[in-house]
Order: sequence, then C-alpha cells, then structure tokens
Amino acid sequence: MHFGYTIVYVPDVKAAVSFYERAFGFKMRFNADDWDYAELETGDTTLAFAAENMADMLGVSITPNRGNATAAGIELAFVTDEVQQAFTRATDAGATPVTEPNQTPWGQTVSYVRDQNGVLIEICSPVSG
Repeated sequence: MHFGYTIVYVPDVKAAVSFYERAFGFKMRFNADDWDYAELETGDTTLAFAAENMADMLGVSITPNRGNATAAGIELAFVTDEVQQAFTRATDAGATPVTEPNQTPWGQTVSYVRDQNGVLIEICSPVSG
C-alpha cells in the first residue's frame, strides 16, 4: 500500500486549480470535462480537488472548508528550500497569511497560509536530520 492522493472538496474546482497554479506553481495533470474533479502534479503524492456535491454522490458526508470558519483539522504541507519566497508568492496570489515564516527549535523554517476556501497550508523547509 502507498499514499496516493489528497482530495480536497471545494465549491469551485476550476477556481481552486487556478489558485494553486498561481500560488504554488503546480501544473494540472488531469481534469474531468465538467470540472467536478481535477488533479495537480505535485511530486510523489497527487493533490486533487473534487466538487463538494461529489461527496453526496459518493455517499460520504463532509464539513466544507470555508475561509470565514476555523480551519479543518488537517493541513496541506508544501516543502521548499525557499520558504519566504513561496510564502510571498502564495499571499500575492490571494492566500490569507496565518503565520510568517519562522525558525523552529528543530531548525525547520515554517509558515502558514489559508487558501481561498480556508484550507490550511503549511509552507516549510525540509526537516533536516
């Protein structure tokens, strides 16, 4: 078994893909013709977006992410050697800053933003060790 996908349910898949392309430089790998589902090329694990109504269709219940609500108990973590530059790019693209990049006691640089739907995103340096 291996970890293959993270799927984020969103109200507008096309808008989410556009944001992640601008904010983080990811490229779309796959898009369903109706924009109910799309995948981004992000490395070893696929980041995908599905329309919220697909959860109903699949028989699962979700709590929608919303920018004006407390973030859900999960985050997306994007690793880069250029945390400040990535943080600036994300906020310039419309991400809401949560915490500026800062050094942790274990030597990692970490920052947080939220996307247009309120999804919590960590932008961090690799963990050395």
